[in-house]
Amino acid sequence: MRALIVDDSSFVRDHLKQLLETMNVGCEEAVDGRDALYVLERAEPFDFMLCDVNMPVMSGLECVKALREAGLHPPMRVMMVTTETDYAFIEQALAYGADEFLMKPFTTESLREKLLLLGIHQTH
Repeated sequence: MRALIVDDSSFVRDHLKQLLETMNVGCEEAVDGRDALYVLERAEPFDFMLCDVNMPVMSGLECVKALREAGLHPPMRVMMVTTETDYAFIEQALAYGADEFLMKPFTTESLREKLLLLGIHQTH
């Protein structure tokens, strides 16, 4: 199982990586949406991506839209990791191709639950 973590905060990337590695998920990281697209074009396919929304250079929404339009790794599930709770924003993200949302701050258990909703079964 492989995940791409996309967040401009090294603290958040490190935290997510630690949680996922305890679930036996291998992780790669990207610092913004443009970096994520670069990694996706060159790396082996990922099972899922955790993507922050508000980032410099290219936002999470722009990244997901570009990802889906380019057809990069189409089976990959995308979970937005965000503090955004506005319904219009959520609708837009889903229209762009997001599959699920994880609200910050999050717990290990909420991350596990969201992964299960995406059909991602990790080992403990």
